Amino acid sequence: MRHVRRLAPLGFVGLFVLASCSTLSPARLPRSSYPVAHKVDQVDNYHGTTVADPYRWFEDLDSPDTRSWVDAENKVTSSCLDTISAREAIRARLTELWNYEKVGVPFREGGRTFYTRNSGLQPQSVWYVQDMPGAEPRVLLDPNTLSKDGTVALSGSSVSDDGTLFAYALSSAGSDWQEWHVRDVLTAKDLADVLKWVKFTRAAWTKDGKGFFYARYDEPAPGTAMTATNYNQKLYYHRLGTQQGEDTLVYARPDHKDWEFTPDVSDDGRYLLIVVQVGTDRRNMIFYRDLTAPDVKVVELLSEFDANYDFIGNDGPVFYFQTDQGAPRGRVVAVDTLSPTRESWRQLIGQQRNALQRVALINDTFVAFYLRDAATSVRFFHSNGEPAGELTLPGIGTASGFAGKRADSETFYSFTSFTAPPTIYHLDLNTRESTIYHRPEVKFDPEDYFTEQVFYTSKDGTKVPMFITRKKGVLLKNGQNPTLLYGYGGFSIPEVPSFSVANLVWMEMGGIYAVANLRGGNEYGEAWHQGGMLRNKQRVFDDFIAAAEWLIANGYTSKKKLAIKGGSNGGLLVGAVLNQRPELFGAAIPEVGVMDMLRFHKFTIGWGWVSEYGSSDDAAMFPALRAYSPLHNIKPGVCYPPTLIMTADHDDRVVPAHSFKYAATLQGAQGCANPILIRIETRAGHGAGRPTAKLIAAAADRFAFLSWALGMAPPKF
Repeated sequence: MRHVRRLAPLGFVGLFVLASCSTLSPARLPRSSYPVAHKVDQVDNYHGTTVADPYRWFEDLDSPDTRSWVDAENKVTSSCLDTISAREAIRARLTELWNYEKVGVPFREGGRTFYTRNSGLQPQSVWYVQDMPGAEPRVLLDPNTLSKDGTVALSGSSVSDDGTLFAYALSSAGSDWQEWHVRDVLTAKDLADVLKWVKFTRAAWTKDGKGFFYARYDEPAPGTAMTATNYNQKLYYHRLGTQQGEDTLVYARPDHKDWEFTPDVSDDGRYLLIVVQVGTDRRNMIFYRDLTAPDVKVVELLSEFDANYDFIGNDGPVFYFQTDQGAPRGRVVAVDTLSPTRESWRQLIGQQRNALQRVALINDTFVAFYLRDAATSVRFFHSNGEPAGELTLPGIGTASGFAGKRADSETFYSFTSFTAPPTIYHLDLNTRESTIYHRPEVKFDPEDYFTEQVFYTSKDGTKVPMFITRKKGVLLKNGQNPTLLYGYGGFSIPEVPSFSVANLVWMEMGGIYAVANLRGGNEYGEAWHQGGMLRNKQRVFDDFIAAAEWLIANGYTSKKKLAIKGGSNGGLLVGAVLNQRPELFGAAIPEVGVMDMLRFHKFTIGWGWVSEYGSSDDAAMFPALRAYSPLHNIKPGVCYPPTLIMTADHDDRVVPAHSFKYAATLQGAQGCANPILIRIETRAGHGAGRPTAKLIAAAADRFAFLSWALGMAPPKF
């Protein structure tokens, strides 16, 4: 890509606010109500096609112009939301329901039990440790003591095998950057060890507990930490009690700046496994090093980048992998490192009808998690691959957890659904008996709600599943039900049943909540994923549009009562379908979306999404990206539905310039008085680690906006 010209300098962002929502009904928001975002004469040449980028200056997130515009937009948005009388009642109900005890799935190391707990409205969950079964749990780490506003969050953790050391990562204001520390479990005091400039990794302890492997980047240049591309990750070993500068470089590939490394140590302590990835591409390589032999080289075991390989465990030199090589729905194979040719692999668990999501090796048994039409099923297999039964789950929903080592005879897991908050179970792997470890008490009756799964036909004839959840007695198929349709459709991430207080409040307000299992996810394996990536991306939008049309055609809702929502890749989804079918929706909420499909790879880890989207640098992919890019397909004079764009000023995953450009362009193009608002969270990132108060405030604003946009009656909680 070549820059053609840059004539206009960055100038003052004029605030031409002749009117605002404080003086006008939200139903009328003329263009003069928005801050004026000046335009620059920036034009880029993509393979002979020129594309204007008049808001390029938004990419400088900390410039006075950008900060001034952000402040002004937040004032307009706040004044609009302040006029919606339902917001305070919604906020109060959210706060009431959110105030319940939440317990994470426990796991055991060295005889100790570790878990997280939030008493209800604490900003961040607290880590607890139980020194032995039946002992009184004690606080191991309380992130709420680390910042006044609760925006310092624990974003990674790893416990040594003997349960005496707790490595943990902290992230500030939602950033992906982590700072790792080590805490003595017995005293709950930190050691002197501090590791910086870390992201996209884990800490893998050696069995002697003297240190761990991790990956990091070089320190970025001053002022570029939130936007500079992240390349040249390196794998290190940190020995406790030493400075980070003394860490041993284990593996680096400057000849492949886009390679990323995730370490793992086998249960027997003999092998370091190195997972080699390129961005979010599911295909990876597996390298290893024998830790019992000093100065031995790293062995490239699986080095073709031809499929996904997840290490499960080993019997000496024989490694077990979950893979989609030759099996798009997944299988388990044994690879003998002494004879690793593909012809020598042994298949232990063959491809099944349902998509294999994960496999654990516990109690000398393979515990395999499948998706059956987007709901979890758990099956057991003996170590030789022979079937050994299925776990009876409480219903149709999502099971997760099952941490443990091969010798463990017990584990813990969580089960949840759209209408059931996560209940924690203890599982005896010998008897297969599940007992309740913790059942949350939320102030609602799950029997008042109902989830159904339907299958609709997309544009090309593909059958796509969709979950629809509502309060019993609400559904009269008269097309008048306010409905929120959610989708994601990308990166092989399946949308599975999960509980949300915010969605519960939406249904209490009389709304229907629908989740479409779009292509691009992994609900039916890798073929389902590939059906919605690269040049097939339009199929994801077709699937989402077809879901909306099905809901309308079957009387669940109508165009004026239907809202759409999605975040990140789902924000891209909402932006794209909003351009393609603006008349189909009554409101839209794109959150932290990838809106500029021509420049997403220029920032932080955006280059890692090229395997999913393609790149505008590729002449063959440019036309496809240009055809659906949300930023580049906004048409002046079109009447777009009321839209609330949501982003955060510290999002270094999808930099907020995406949403800034999109909002300014959409505000300038809007052909009617439907409001186009942008809510820019401060000291927050892509979503992970946000304190409870910020989560509640965002949900209150989201549903207040929808209650107004869809003409809902005042809520009666």
